[in-house]
Amino acid sequence: MKSIPTKSHAFEFCFINLDYTLVRVEQSAGEVTIRATADTFSNHRKVCFIRELAAEGFIPDDYRWFSLAGAETYSRGVRWLVDFSWLKMDEALAAKTARLVRRLIVPVTLLWVLMIYLIFPSQGKASPSGSVDREPTTVRVPGIL
Repeated sequence: MKSIPTKSHAFEFCFINLDYTLVRVEQSAGEVTIRATADTFSNHRKVCFIRELAAEGFIPDDYRWFSLAGAETYSRGVRWLVDFSWLKMDEALAAKTARLVRRLIVPVTLLWVLMIYLIFPSQGKASPSGSVDREPTTVRVPGIL
């Protein structure tokens, strides 16, 4: 007898107004697991989010009348976890960024040195008159006191 693998669906959401909380909704074998990267959802918002998921068709329609209070919370198969272990770094993006930084580090450094030189051009140079601490001279015009 062959076993039929169960379908699992995963959807990811980003909530900008909740400090960029990332949420992953996984559905498999009649259970729904919701993983959030931070604990920024109130109980009321969790219930609303689960109802929105059901209304949009991401999870079964039975969850439209779901509540976190009462005995049905754990029997309905919804688990809400604060977990960020599902996040993975994109290796291709990291390699591309490293190449870009290596390519730009020398030109940016040279540009920075040039800007410093242009902002402070007289630092370290001798003054053109030869004497730095000379008293200012006064010019007297005849006929004026």
